[in-house]
Amino acid sequence: MESRVLTRELWRALEVSHEQRADAATEAHRGRRSDRVAHPVEDFLFTYYPFRPALLRRWHPGPGVVLEDAAGLPRAGWKHYREVGRDVELDVAGYLAARGGTVEFVRELLTATAARPAQLGCFGLHEWAMVYRQGADEVRHRDWPLRLGADGTDAVVDGLQIRCTHFDAFRFYTPPARSLNLLQPTRETQVALEQPGCLHAGMDLYKWAMKLAPAVPGDLVLDCFDHARAIRELDMRASPYDLSALGYAPVRVETPAGRAEYAAAQRGFAERGQLLRDRLVAAIDAVRALAPA
Repeated sequence: MESRVLTRELWRALEVSHEQRADAATEAHRGRRSDRVAHPVEDFLFTYYPFRPALLRRWHPGPGVVLEDAAGLPRAGWKHYREVGRDVELDVAGYLAARGGTVEFVRELLTATAARPAQLGCFGLHEWAMVYRQGADEVRHRDWPLRLGADGTDAVVDGLQIRCTHFDAFRFYTPPARSLNLLQPTRETQVALEQPGCLHAGMDLYKWAMKLAPAVPGDLVLDCFDHARAIRELDMRASPYDLSALGYAPVRVETPAGRAEYAAAQRGFAERGQLLRDRLVAAIDAVRALAPA
């Protein structure tokens, strides 16, 4: 694979454009953080995933790209980059030596997930299972009331089959809710169970893009971030919480009409997520293709 050379003028323009897009995406969160105000929807990607806005702001060209006249600049000292004369590029050998295990795991997970049909019958009940039979002082988002109250919330979980396939959602279930789930996901069964209809699997595309940086191009990282943020909004609109004060109309999954609305939105996210998976796998294959013999 032959390297592509970007002039300093071109790569700087791409970098600035990325920084501006990232700044716009994180502006509200950064403002709330300085004011010590929390938001249950928009702050999730920064509290659940360990990536600061400053990391999202870093533009990476991806593998096989040479940045002209970047030597001596701060980015030349970023992890997994190397100087080649006056230029800078991804240190593929060093990156794969350090991150090869992660690269292979993520590729296996993404391709296995993409190969399965989307399951659209969960209706976002994982959020309900996370508060099932909890006291008011135990609820995760205790600053926000439950739309149906504690008893009404429990009745929804008791009356509908919960069928979460995603371990990182299932592990937050309350103890009495776990036995009600159709499956018992574990970290060891993640590759075997994850499927493209799962909202959390869709949000995790952002996690994998960030974990694979700097081998993932910056535009793909931001596309995954935007996808995850949109999913989180549906996730919480379909949750048992009343977030109307924040402007979020509920998706009432306790009703047939609400479940149909949820499944339709879920289908759209599943389709868009598959496109992002394909792009992530292509980025992984690009860096693997440059591996030293």
